[in-house]
Amino acid sequence: MHQRPPVPGVRSTFGTSTEVLNSLRLAYSRLGHHMCPNGHENPPTIDVALDLALHCTTCGVEFTPPSAESFAFNSEGACPRCEGTGIVRTVDESTLVPNESLSIDEGAVAPWQNLMWSLMKDLAREMGVRTNVPFRELTPDEREIVFHGPAEKKHIFYVNEKSNIATEMDFTYYSAVHTVENALSKVKDEKGMKRVEKFLHEADCPECHGTRLSELARSTTVRGIGLDEACMLPLADLLEWVAGIPATMPDDLVAMARQIVDELTVTARRLLDLGLGYLSLDRASATLSTGERQRVQLARAVRNRTTGVLYVLDEPSIGLHPANLTGLTGVVRDLLADGNSVLVVDHDVALLREADWLIEIGPGSGQAGGNIVINAPLSDAITNPASGIAPFITGQADVHSRKTADSAEIFEHGTIRLETAPIHTVHALDVAIPEQRLTTVTGVSGSGKTTLVLESLVPALRSLADSAPLPRPATSISTGEAQRVVVVDSSPIGSNVRSTVATYSGVMDELRRVYARIPQARETGLKAGDFSYNTGSLRCAHCDGTGQIVLDVQFLPDVDIVCTECGGSRYGEQARAIRRVPRGGSDDDALSLPDVLALTVEQAEEACADLPKVRRHLHLLAELGLGYLTLGEATTALSGARHSG
Repeated sequence: MHQRPPVPGVRSTFGTSTEVLNSLRLAYSRLGHHMCPNGHENPPTIDVALDLALHCTTCGVEFTPPSAESFAFNSEGACPRCEGTGIVRTVDESTLVPNESLSIDEGAVAPWQNLMWSLMKDLAREMGVRTNVPFRELTPDEREIVFHGPAEKKHIFYVNEKSNIATEMDFTYYSAVHTVENALSKVKDEKGMKRVEKFLHEADCPECHGTRLSELARSTTVRGIGLDEACMLPLADLLEWVAGIPATMPDDLVAMARQIVDELTVTARRLLDLGLGYLSLDRASATLSTGERQRVQLARAVRNRTTGVLYVLDEPSIGLHPANLTGLTGVVRDLLADGNSVLVVDHDVALLREADWLIEIGPGSGQAGGNIVINAPLSDAITNPASGIAPFITGQADVHSRKTADSAEIFEHGTIRLETAPIHTVHALDVAIPEQRLTTVTGVSGSGKTTLVLESLVPALRSLADSAPLPRPATSISTGEAQRVVVVDSSPIGSNVRSTVATYSGVMDELRRVYARIPQARETGLKAGDFSYNTGSLRCAHCDGTGQIVLDVQFLPDVDIVCTECGGSRYGEQARAIRRVPRGGSDDDALSLPDVLALTVEQAEEACADLPKVRRHLHLLAELGLGYLTLGEATTALSGARHSG
């Protein structure tokens, strides 16, 4: 189980990711009151399980009973309007003209500036719209043409604004709304969506009301409610409701009902043990916190009772409130009781105290680590003076804490005030956050921390900085001095092997400029761009600057090996020949750029002591405990904690 579970797609929900919904769909298929084509409800019958046609008990019409797939919003049961996503995107007309004091000629219609040729201004003029007056002065008819005008072809005399070349041409008029809709229909990637999404409004599908299910799928009932209503229940309430299903069934369906309910209960009970009973099955997986997604992942991993398996849990305590650790340790104990082995990589002392055996690697980080310091029973490990973690496990460590501000001074530098509407399991909130102070947000898992901060506060502050409409669920936001927001989390900071500690931290650009100023580089006509291992002339031609070679082994996964030409340095021989002597140093201290990238952050800070810009960035990394990283290390290889740092 990984410390940073991937963010699921738009079609994933708590119900699908835990597979609880599979059992519930089966219950609705086999045990439901099905609606005939004429709208009459029919009682549960064994004929569904026997795959026989049903005959309406009211009108006699024959119809095919729905299967479990008929209740899947990713398959046959999807709402036709939203295709099972539960949301529809429509053009938000309030974003099309953000500044009505501008004229159309001055760029008042934002989509025409960003998504369409500027000749739409000329076409609007041909349609009878004044383009040289402030937009607010346009008549209702002119505004209607701008926003919703017909797609008519016009013959215009077009002058290109950049080249000043005039051309006669026929072109179809795209209204502001049509421009956005056209751009949305052609979106092929995330970059394209980002250009369009600022003009869109997301809302619950008006046909399925956000339930994702078709009308037919919603028409079947069990114990008086449809699948859409059952999916809205918190898991703890759903489990209680499901338990009553067998008692409502005819005698020939009781055994089947108990089997389906038992299967659902086993899966759901594990989730309840992990403290997820407050989540409903229709909750979008993308809105779950990292801790919630991780516990879902853990529940799936241990759902089937096994024996003789080694379970490796990578920092399972991340995102967990201390009160939620009980459920996690309970799962671990169950795995052990079934005859499995569990290896946990973690720092949480409450979890470490549960261990039978402790392995500690160190004593330091990077080159100062890599040795087995402790490999002993926990009782022996906590008394070993060589252990760095033992004082924290025993509570004897001296933990430093900063002096906090007096209560009377907390808000003296300003206040961020946020109000929200209800969303998910979080009620309407009114929150005051002091500026220029350290504020912590805590609470048990699922209490609403992610919703408050990442789904409400951050988007609201960004909209304030962009002078854009407030996104849901925020209803108001005000600040004192705070003008922008920066989010630091455990998301990957580099998407491919070309991103390194040096490039991401910002030191690489300055290092390239420094090496381009060396006399030897100037004499050969080298510029800063030549020192780029991504595109420069000095990069290794064999691996194209990646430092590795990909071997195609046909039917097996590709194998990455260190480049045999550059040894992983990413540079060719010419780059290694250009060496910099630090100020006050000798030729013995000279280093090439590949040499610098092979240094750790701490070593590079010393080697670049005469380069203030480089030293400042490196010193910050070292202060964050990342001094052991090498500058040329790919960011894709870093852990979540090092990403956050």
